[in-house]
Amino acid sequence: MTVKHATAGAFVFCHFGDCWRLGLIEHPRLSRHMIMGGHVELFETQAEAAVREVEEESGLRRVRLIDPPTPGLPVGFPHSSVAAPWWTTEQDVPADNHLGEPHVHVDHQYVAVVEDPTPVAESVHRFGWFDQRQLAGLSMFEDTRQLAAVLFSCVDDVVTGRVDPVMAVRPLVAARG
Repeated sequence: MTVKHATAGAFVFCHFGDCWRLGLIEHPRLSRHMIMGGHVELFETQAEAAVREVEEESGLRRVRLIDPPTPGLPVGFPHSSVAAPWWTTEQDVPADNHLGEPHVHVDHQYVAVVEDPTPVAESVHRFGWFDQRQLAGLSMFEDTRQLAAVLFSCVDDVVTGRVDPVMAVRPLVAARG
């Protein structure tokens, strides 16, 4: 039986004058630029874990999750909603500090923005902001590079609310074909 752990992370964007930039950490063990993220603790939702991990790993504060391209709950629904991820994927991972054998991360990937790009607390990992052109020169996992490309193509419209997220990503999803 394969062990599965819930993880959560976020593609965090900030607007720098003329362009959007994506915040990435340099993961010391994996030697890659990555979005911030990690394991979901027993006391939190995946959305809460994504925000906590961003704050711990980057030192950023006031992280705001962006609603994904999914329908909302109907008016009058009797339960609290939890922010939905943009994507949920399964990733085979080697042994790590949480489990001494290969296992699967069920990764909940969110999109977020911050107004202030300056970390206000000590970060756990080396952190930096990168525009879309700079990503080509970074050592990244291909899945992160692909999703970042999708998000860079629509982040301005989605964050500012000029376009519904479903409409913004539909052409990119259709292009997978």
